[in-house]
Order: sequence, then structure tokens, then C-alpha cells
Amino acid sequence: MRLLTLKIDVDTYRGTREGIPRLVDLLQRFNANATFLWSLGPDHTGRAIKRVFRPGFMKKVSRTSVREHYGIKTLLYGTLLPGPDIGKRCAPLMREVVAAGFESGVHTWDHIRWQDGVAEADEAWTAAELNASIERYVEIFGEPPQTHGAAGWQMNAHAYRLEQRLGMRYASDGRGTHPFWPMVRGEPVRVPQLPTTLPTLDELIGIDGLTPDNVHEHLLRLTEAEMRFGHVYTLHAELEGMKLLPVFERLLAGWQEQGYQFVSLGEHCAALDLSQLPYHEVQMAEIPGRSGVLAVQGPQFL
Repeated sequence: MRLLTLKIDVDTYRGTREGIPRLVDLLQRFNANATFLWSLGPDHTGRAIKRVFRPGFMKKVSRTSVREHYGIKTLLYGTLLPGPDIGKRCAPLMREVVAAGFESGVHTWDHIRWQDGVAEADEAWTAAELNASIERYVEIFGEPPQTHGAAGWQMNAHAYRLEQRLGMRYASDGRGTHPFWPMVRGEPVRVPQLPTTLPTLDELIGIDGLTPDNVHEHLLRLTEAEMRFGHVYTLHAELEGMKLLPVFERLLAGWQEQGYQFVSLGEHCAALDLSQLPYHEVQMAEIPGRSGVLAVQGPQFL
């Protein structure tokens, strides 16, 4: 059985309110399961303006039409406009997604705050952010989350260890090639990582002649060969749930033709023999198409 895990990062208020219903409808038409990872606190997307000083950031922005995908109003949240509380305003919609049979988990409390701050943060800061998101998650769903997927694939050593202490059963916090047990500063963390294995649309569009009209063909070529552990594809409510929804539909159709079954992170984890997973160090490194460094699967720990 060829498994393709769909991990949906929900970053913004607009993405939650507008993108999620469209994605749910499309997934149901393909009988596809997925994991929705929620941003549960304030939408402060406008504060990402500070990233203009990062190497490569403006080049990425010019390729991916940030204004078109996120909208002017979203790009002002947290600066000229107050950031709406996503979890408070969108709780009924989030519960509808779970009632429809989809898995959900924690993405973050404040997406911009985590993505821009966690790499250098101490344990107290990291715990406060994670605890805020978990408390809100419990308020909405009545039970603690089983999984976490880091905003912007940004992590630190404290965050990995806190996942274990907070009872996460599995996580998808970084990029890599296959599931593994993470080693953090030489110590194992007993929360298996199911890393994103495929590039995202915003990393591909605008490079080497790839456009919204043909980028699906590139991704389908990457999934032609059978992989032992299948693939994890990360999509975004703000992209595949909105302007790039037709691209995602073409991807689902192509993957279906290739014989893939679409599963959640939980289903992916349940299909693994966890006792046979290797241990790998976790690192921060650059990947093509994305500015800055992010969490990646490092060398196998022997």
C-alpha cells in the first residue's frame, strides 16, 4: 500500500475561515484523509515585515505573490490592524472539521511569534507558547492534541523535549526523507518524527520554469517511484485552500492514479513498526526555495 500523508498547516485567520471549507470539500470528493494543524491564537501575519532583512526573503516573496495569496488585510494584522484571535473566532469551524472525520493537531499559538522567535528562545518561552496553544486546543476540542507540527519548521531543543513531556504521540516538525526517532543534543526524544518529504508549492513556483499550471507535474515525478515509508506533503490553507486549489486538485488526481492512499499523520504513524525506526540527529539547515534555516533530519545516530 502506497501511503501519502497530507499535512495541512493553517497559518492565518483568513486561511482558516476561507481556505479550510474549500479543502474539506475537495478532500471529501477524493475520499482523502488529512491532518489539520491549527494556529490557535492571534493572527499577527503583518509582523512578518521584519523578515525583509533576511537573505533570500524578498526573492521568495517576489516569486510567490504573497499579497495575492494572503490579502492586504491579513498583511496588516498585528501592525496597523489588531490581529484576530483565530481559535476564538473559528472554533465552530474547527470542530466541524474534526466531526467530518479529519485528524487535527497543534501548529502554533502565534505563528509569526513562534516562527521568528523559537530558534533562539529559552525553555520558559517555548513552554509558554506550547502551553497556550494546548490550553486553547483543549478548550475547543475537549481533549489534548496528539500531534504537533512546528510553524515554519522552526524548532529548538526545548521544544522537542516538551513534546514528550506534554504527551504528543508523534510529530511532524521538520523536513527529511523518512520517519525517525529524534536525537536532541545526544539524547533521544520518544516522540517519532514524520518529516515533510516533498517540497511545497511556494518553494517551487517561479523556479526553473515552474508555474501554477505545471508545478503538479514536477511533484508527480517526485512520487513516481515507490518509497518504503511513502511521503508526507505539507500544504497550506492560504495557498492550496485558496488560489492554488486547482493545483492541489490536479495533484490529488495524479497521486490517486499513481496508487496512493491519502492518510493522516496518525494513520501514517499507526502503519509503522516504531521499534524499527532509526535514530537521527535533528539539525537546522537551509533547503532550496526557502529563506533562512529550518529543522531538518540530520545524520543517523549510531
